[in-house]
Amino acid sequence: MRRVLIVDDEPQMTRALDINLKARHYDVATAPDGTTALRLAARKPPDAILLDLGLPDVPGIDVILGLRVWTSLPIIVLSGRTDTTEKIAALDAGADDYLTKPFLMEELFARLRAVLRRPPAIDEPGTVTLADWLVDLGAYTAVPASGDGEPLHLTPTEWRLLTPLLRNPGRLVTGRRLLREVWGPEHEERTNYLRVYVACLRRKLEPDPAHPRHLITEPGLGYRFEP
Repeated sequence: MRRVLIVDDEPQMTRALDINLKARHYDVATAPDGTTALRLAARKPPDAILLDLGLPDVPGIDVILGLRVWTSLPIIVLSGRTDTTEKIAALDAGADDYLTKPFLMEELFARLRAVLRRPPAIDEPGTVTLADWLVDLGAYTAVPASGDGEPLHLTPTEWRLLTPLLRNPGRLVTGRRLLREVWGPEHEERTNYLRVYVACLRRKLEPDPAHPRHLITEPGLGYRFEP
């Protein structure tokens, strides 16, 4: 049984999630506030967390940051806050997905299944398969997976942009984070940089750059690497 921790101070929402999760054969734990959530997650780590941002003791963003100190377990934010800046802040803090209340239960469970299928984040240098290429994040090389052909040349900027995407398979990496890590905090609004360089990476790495399958755009939010 997969174990899911619900973090929400609304009894009706908690009850609805609890009933629906158990009906789908998930093991469930609940926490009415951030402090309890952090304690329960540390004592018995769940397989995923459903987290409301508006908690009574500490902001949900702080809960995400606290969890990300020691774990990469999937976190789906469930929030009534619709402002894009709130979504970006949660994703920048380390959330894997963001669903706005009210939502359809079937959509929630589709997203939950998706995050549970994802491979874990790559903390150490390793080799990642991207379409027809084997990309070595430690050696900064990309060679044909078939073993035949020449290595692919990527510029230093392309490597800096590609690496955080490949280290977080299936997870959305916000545009602000990419701009900050690649070009510096003073360039966080230069979204045109990302469009140009991601297009270059797709031309080099994707079999069909016009219809990318691996380097995916999340409009208004950022980019995602799908293995």
